[in-house]
Amino acid sequence: MKKINYICALIFMLVIASCNSDNAEEANDYKNRMKLASDWITAGYSGKDEAIAMVSDNMAEDGEYVGSRYVGFGFVWNPDGDGMVVDYVVPDSPASSVLQEGDSFIKVNGIELTNENRNRLGFRGKPGENVQAVVLRDGKEVPVSFARGPIQIKYSKKQTLDNFAQADADTWGPEDFDVIETSVTNSGVVYVLHWEEFIEENTEYKSNAFTITRFEFNESGKVTWIGELTEDRFVLEQQGWSISR
Repeated sequence: MKKINYICALIFMLVIASCNSDNAEEANDYKNRMKLASDWITAGYSGKDEAIAMVSDNMAEDGEYVGSRYVGFGFVWNPDGDGMVVDYVVPDSPASSVLQEGDSFIKVNGIELTNENRNRLGFRGKPGENVQAVVLRDGKEVPVSFARGPIQIKYSKKQTLDNFAQADADTWGPEDFDVIETSVTNSGVVYVLHWEEFIEENTEYKSNAFTITRFEFNESGKVTWIGELTEDRFVLEQQGWSISR
């Protein structure tokens, strides 16, 4: 009987030791995730090369960089070019069933588009409001009609690196920044509270803002999902406010 009790006690001790080992391993894994998330934010503020290296080394190949939601149509165009040519159509957006990459806007709500007026043609407004437009596609004029709705852009790892590569290294980053606090949930999701101070390029006004960024990871410790948790602009636009300078 004493032998049986001894064996049971030994098994119990081994189970406890195994649980403690698992808990220590999990705690260490979460600590590594928190450090990586904090370092990610720091790299993003520090410079173009640092940001590119961080994404290259630590984002999963199927990872997503998720933008804040806003009200709009869901297409991206290059403001440095002539006219308004669609460079990218956001999947599952109002524009995704109407526009194609390469479409060039000719008219918007009956007004002919020019370089001078293209930023004043009413692409902002309440959800559900329609815009009637004409685009040039494969040499033919095509009428299109679509309504504003909620948009959330998701960039793949490749798209994220391409966006960073096109950015200007000389104007990268804020005037000052600080990582305030990092926390982790029981499921291993990490949140980072950070602050930045910046000067708006056109007005030269100095501003500052707090932001919370959310990170998800795979079993290998690579970032699979990253996004900033702010929807103040989205709330205003749903109520019909136009966001402008």
